[in-house]
Amino acid sequence: MALPAQFSPASFSLTAVLAWGTSDFLGGYATRRANAFLLTTIVNVSGWLLMAGIAIIVHAQFPSPHTIAWAMAGGASGGTGLAIFYRALASGRMGLTAPVAALFGGGIPTIFGMVTEGLPSSIHIAGFLLAAIGIWLISRAEDGHTPDGVGLAVLAGIGFGGFYLCLRQAGDGSAMWIATFSRSGALVVTAAVVLLQRSFRQITPAGFVWGTLAGFLDVTGTFMFVRARQTGRLDSAVVLTSLYPAFTVLLARLFLKEHFTRWKAVGMFAALLAIPLIAGR
Repeated sequence: MALPAQFSPASFSLTAVLAWGTSDFLGGYATRRANAFLLTTIVNVSGWLLMAGIAIIVHAQFPSPHTIAWAMAGGASGGTGLAIFYRALASGRMGLTAPVAALFGGGIPTIFGMVTEGLPSSIHIAGFLLAAIGIWLISRAEDGHTPDGVGLAVLAGIGFGGFYLCLRQAGDGSAMWIATFSRSGALVVTAAVVLLQRSFRQITPAGFVWGTLAGFLDVTGTFMFVRARQTGRLDSAVVLTSLYPAFTVLLARLFLKEHFTRWKAVGMFAALLAIPLIAGR
């Protein structure tokens, strides 16, 4: 049975949450034994190959030069942010650094969307507030000290904010090609850094595999975000997809045994409760 039309953007956004949350966990884990920009280059190459291949197979309509330019600009911003983000995940606790990046990455375009598209309903605003509270509680440091990696997470979040805004400007072209060209823009930046650093061998075979898988998931998340933005409001798409740290935190708890406090549990509950409020009419 097909979902009602008003829930389509939310379903795209939640799929992006799962894809990005898993991708960030794998990328952050792999970066502990690899150069962040080299790993991100692998992520970008694998993501580009996957999405370009699908776009060619299904004969997706090729986008205009305007769309290509904005998609590549968004990819350059997001790709730089992703490399910094992987470094932040590797240097600190994933359960803290991932939500911080999401808070900054989602806050800028969400406010922009409200200004340009008008204020949403009171129910939507309540959902936004719950989501922000949830992300803050997840990232809250409880020992009085700023954890390692938070500064890098802030920088990564700014890059993610630029990614969101540029993809908004890319328009309503093929989501597959927009995702593909966003990987192209990211690849140009990260590959250039790798060439300058000459860090061609700073990765293990296992890291290469994890990076490839992370790339498949990351570009899938990008495609789903583009579809969510094309079928709904920018602010709703950004806020919902910004909940991906909840999944990253959960994976870090399950597989890396990171400490999961009561306040983090409350934060994740608040984030989950925000989803139907944001997705509804």
